[in-house]
Amino acid sequence: MSDTENRSGSCLCGKVTFTAQSGNSVGACNCGMCRKWNGGPQMAVFCGDSVIFENEDSISIYKSSEWAERAFCKECGSHLFYRFHGNQHMMLAGLFDNDQDFVFETQYFIDNKPSFYSFAEETTDLTGAQVAEQMGLG
Repeated sequence: MSDTENRSGSCLCGKVTFTAQSGNSVGACNCGMCRKWNGGPQMAVFCGDSVIFENEDSISIYKSSEWAERAFCKECGSHLFYRFHGNQHMMLAGLFDNDQDFVFETQYFIDNKPSFYSFAEETTDLTGAQVAEQMGLG
């Protein structure tokens, strides 16, 4: 991952805007919850606790598991982030204003990826068990 830089972005309608420090590494999550929420794999950028939102009252948060929650814009429905309890944000990659330097590097829950899609990029592929171990849940 490259050095972090200050980036900005917004939802589809522009009601929710944000700035965050992030690198350029994009990860795709193939778990069942992410695929159900996004209609396909979730492409996200880790921003940690650096995210600052404008119009936070336009954000709706859904507790999707014991360890994380997901958020969307109340106005347009754009998916905004997946966040571990404790404020560690994974912002959806498509929200960023400038994504030209993003690099697709990792796939999570590769053992849950359905057969109907495949990415051409060579990525680091982690199984669900490996992800759980990294998160301290295994």
